[in-house]
Amino acid sequence: MSSLRVRDALERLRRVFLERPAAARRASSTATSVWQEGLRFVTTGPAGEKALTDMPEAMGGNAAGCNPGWLLRAAMASCAGTVVAMQAARRGIELTSIEVTVDSESDARGLVGIDGVPTSLSNLRMTIRLGADNIPESVLRELAGWAATESVVSRTLREGPPVTVEISVV
Repeated sequence: MSSLRVRDALERLRRVFLERPAAARRASSTATSVWQEGLRFVTTGPAGEKALTDMPEAMGGNAAGCNPGWLLRAAMASCAGTVVAMQAARRGIELTSIEVTVDSESDARGLVGIDGVPTSLSNLRMTIRLGADNIPESVLRELAGWAATESVVSRTLREGPPVTVEISVV
């Protein structure tokens, strides 16, 4: 999709959302993971999207798919990159490249049941590289900085919304 097409689509949606804010809100968006075998899961979305996850062989998996922690980093990277592209299009900036890398550290001891070791990822780091001809560096830095903090995934992680858990035993 060209930048012009993206800009036009975003402006159309902006007008609709200004006139009818309720049109912008979603009551629910679901991802459902179903266990296949071992540590392999297939996750599907509401439009039939699919993602296969598995753990490395060292943890008892078959490495048949990416691990869920990688999906989190991938979501951060792709969401920030998408927001950079969207905001650049809205501002009429023709980018020549966008690359977003997210890395983290982890300690697998918590996953194997060693007390006192958190299972969370730590030291998340995002690197955004972007290029554009004849656009001041300060403008590109501002664009990337805004995307890094305001993309849906990054902002959600930063705000840490509550998660309600319901458990059913079948």
